[in-house]
Amino acid sequence: MDNLATSAPSRSDTRFSDIIYEKIVGMISDGRFPVNERLPSEQNLALLFGASRPVVREALERLRNDDLIVSLKGSGSYVRQQPDSSVLQQIPVGSLADVQRFFEFRSGLEASAAELAARNWQTADRARIEQAIIALESCLESGDLGADEDFALHEAIAMASQNQFHITVRAWFKPHFSIGQSVTRSLSLKRTPQRVRNVQDEHTAIVEAIFARRERAAHDAMKNHVLKARARMFEGVGS
Repeated sequence: MDNLATSAPSRSDTRFSDIIYEKIVGMISDGRFPVNERLPSEQNLALLFGASRPVVREALERLRNDDLIVSLKGSGSYVRQQPDSSVLQQIPVGSLADVQRFFEFRSGLEASAAELAARNWQTADRARIEQAIIALESCLESGDLGADEDFALHEAIAMASQNQFHITVRAWFKPHFSIGQSVTRSLSLKRTPQRVRNVQDEHTAIVEAIFARRERAAHDAMKNHVLKARARMFEGVGS
């Protein structure tokens, strides 16, 4: 478990479909597969990458799940949006699919932590969360990245759950949490001020629900935030 939590998967540990998935993301990002254009057929992609069609099909399914492509029956698959090229530059080779899977994992885990935090927070927890969101607001106003401050806020919410397993899981998977938050926040610096404010508003909605002890609202606000962060990974900076 410790090895999983502290290192990116090696190429030998990475599924071939994940490697193809990452290659296609890169080719969309650099414009070789332009937005609104049809991708090569499964057969041609299999020839291009030296893979079987089932492996290519699996990679395409993940691209569809990530809203990067859309498939039309009888017509093929078309590029839906072009991610910023910096996404691939910030993530270890062979790890992009796992970063996206980790967002899926986070959406359930952190929603549960927020729900418990709304039920169980104590005075010290409130002070810690308030300090964290104020620090994050300061980063927004100064134009700083704020990745550490973002991590601190989510960690404070996990601590407020009063469940040691939420705290332990964050320690185990700290590199995984950090890379996702670092990438999404670095992308946010390229977006309009309103888009950056929208992300902070998501944090505010979570915190307000927690302090009001509205458990379901806290759960839903956190889940919404994490899933939106996952989607923002692949949005073009002009979005």
